[in-house]
Amino acid sequence: MTQTQGTALVTGSAMRLGKAIALGLAKAGYNIALHYGSSHDAAQETAAEFRALGVECELFPFDLLHEPDMQPLIDRVRSRFGDLNLLVNSASVYDAAPIAETTPDLFAKQFKVNFEAPYFLTQAFAKNGGTGCVINIIDNKVAFNQYQYSAYLLSKKALAEFTKLAAIELAPQVRVNGIAPGVILPAGSRTSDYIQWRVQGIPVKQQGSTENISQAVSYILNNPFVNGQILFVDGGESLTNVGQNAVTYEQTTQIKQ
Repeated sequence: MTQTQGTALVTGSAMRLGKAIALGLAKAGYNIALHYGSSHDAAQETAAEFRALGVECELFPFDLLHEPDMQPLIDRVRSRFGDLNLLVNSASVYDAAPIAETTPDLFAKQFKVNFEAPYFLTQAFAKNGGTGCVINIIDNKVAFNQYQYSAYLLSKKALAEFTKLAAIELAPQVRVNGIAPGVILPAGSRTSDYIQWRVQGIPVKQQGSTENISQAVSYILNNPFVNGQILFVDGGESLTNVGQNAVTYEQTTQIKQ
């Protein structure tokens, strides 16, 4: 049996980046509260992987978009495990649209899942003397002003600013930090040509991996003097001021054709 480090709630941890983060935590000895929205089958398979590592893993289905109150999710996790040491706000929705094409429903969806849910989950985590760490998964696009992702990008920029505010208010009981990934897991519809195009805009000239994000999580957890920081894990792409983006790629491809 792996020596437990406590319990981690990772939102959106049935698949993709959330799963990779939770896997790294399970390997480090954390019991996992595996949150998912609708991916029940994937969540069950992921839970089996985590349990095989010798840690406890419980499934917590919860609709971040439509549930009006986040407190019940935190309460359910604490009721099951008895403690909760780490909250990773990883769940996210991503809909590209410039301002001119953004509908009220699209805007509300981006802010509800990407900003409001992490905001109130963090509040619930810290309530009643809660202690530990909160890590918000942001996006390196917050360094840019790419209007093609207007509502999504604004929701992530808001989350980045909230991370700094919460780090001040909730310390010393709770440390709050953010991780801003770059080219790690592009949408499944993206081609290898698109990835290579993105890599051209990255100073280190390579794509990142989910392991790089897990390493960033470990760094934050193991350094108690890190608080209120947004750690960009993007090969320096955020330093280029402009950054490559999917809409520009599509426009460039059409011109070449």
